[in-house]
Amino acid sequence: MVYPWHSDQFNALLGRLDRLPHALLLRGREGIGKLAFAEALARSLLCESPLPGRGACGRCAACAWMKQGSHPDFRRLEPESLAEEGDPEQGGGAKASRQIPVERIRSIADFINLSGHRGRAKVALIHPAEALNVNAANALLKNLEEPPPRTYFLLVAHRWHQLLPTIRSRCEQIALPSPSRAVTLEWLKRQDLNDAELALGQAGGAPLVAVKFDAEYWKQRGSLLNAFAAADFDALGVADRLRETSPALVVGWLQKWSFDLVTHKVTGRVHFNPDFVATVTSVAARVDLIDVLRFHRQMVQMQRIVAHPLNPRLLLEHLLLTYSALLRRVPRLQHAG
Repeated sequence: MVYPWHSDQFNALLGRLDRLPHALLLRGREGIGKLAFAEALARSLLCESPLPGRGACGRCAACAWMKQGSHPDFRRLEPESLAEEGDPEQGGGAKASRQIPVERIRSIADFINLSGHRGRAKVALIHPAEALNVNAANALLKNLEEPPPRTYFLLVAHRWHQLLPTIRSRCEQIALPSPSRAVTLEWLKRQDLNDAELALGQAGGAPLVAVKFDAEYWKQRGSLLNAFAAADFDALGVADRLRETSPALVVGWLQKWSFDLVTHKVTGRVHFNPDFVATVTSVAARVDLIDVLRFHRQMVQMQRIVAHPLNPRLLLEHLLLTYSALLRRVPRLQHAG
């Protein structure tokens, strides 16, 4: 299924399905439907009875195999963590690899070089492409140089700038846009969310992230944000309560919380946590703008490593102790008086 906000881009690709380059890089922010776009394109390339508009029919043998995940001319390369049951950002698959190793790329050598089982296209979907480790990326380069006819590589990337420049240069890049706020809210409301605007704010505008928030997410978030505002914030106690929570989730909450503290001090507004305006207002009055800006920058930088911390418990304690120190420091304007 291609989401409605990407239908124009998808139809444009279908219009030149016989002239597609051998490698496409589908890039854009996470949670907007790039993977669904790539899957739909793969189905269209492999369908044996395409519709008049060149889309997949959904009824032929090839479409049935794609639905079952067993098409012999399709390969999907992802980190082990995405193959585990559960959402890795909610704690599932925490021990599984978050990289695509070189062995996975080498394993498709026969797939690429042998004739297709159905005499049509062969498609390799790589998601997310930035999960390729260095050796895997170099191995992929060799496959991208001169693939056999009708062999297609579909690379899906959230952080495409992390890919090797040589990989980017060998792909036609398709930038998939984020839907507008109005379109996103209308779609989310059709998914029966209780508070679409709040969920969208928490997801940073990514609709497919917003629909994944469950009751446990909201419970943990509320407990943590209330703790953030406590006059006697107990960093180690909070870290203990969060010992089973994904560090990536906690860093995300801290990043949004610190962003709201900054924006409230500068503009008086709250972006990510509109249901905690009074709490943000109270805490913003107690912290120094420069200090909270530095803390927010740390949380942004932390996103690069938080997916695979060496010691999650120590990382949580460090983050929360740093926030606790932020609360204890006296704002600089008070010194001036």
